Amino acid sequence: MTEISNLIGEILKFRDARLWERFHTSKDLAAAISIEAAELNELFLWKTVEECENADLKRLSEEIADILIFTFLLANKHNLSIKKIIVDKLRLNDLKYPIEKSRGSMKKYNEL
Repeated sequence: MTEISNLIGEILKFRDARLWERFHTSKDLAAAISIEAAELNELFLWKTVEECENADLKRLSEEIADILIFTFLLANKHNLSIKKIIVDKLRLNDLKYPIEKSRGSMKKYNEL
């Protein structure tokens, strides 16, 4: 088992012990990811760049963990391999953002 598989196993064990699977529809998991991402953004709202770079690491790690937990649950629900979908997306982005055009640029792929 990979480290990611082990993590997903721990998440499922936690969820199943509480009988929460019935609440984890695709719609609600997607909403939970969005809500947790908003909570992550709240950590940085109205702060300077310097304040953001010195964020409260405990709160930052908790919000990132919430996002990842719900993301892993949604991927697992649809039998998606986290490793595969990330590798596939990196390959797609490599095609969309060739180094010679995108290096050091913030432009979107269709503006390069």
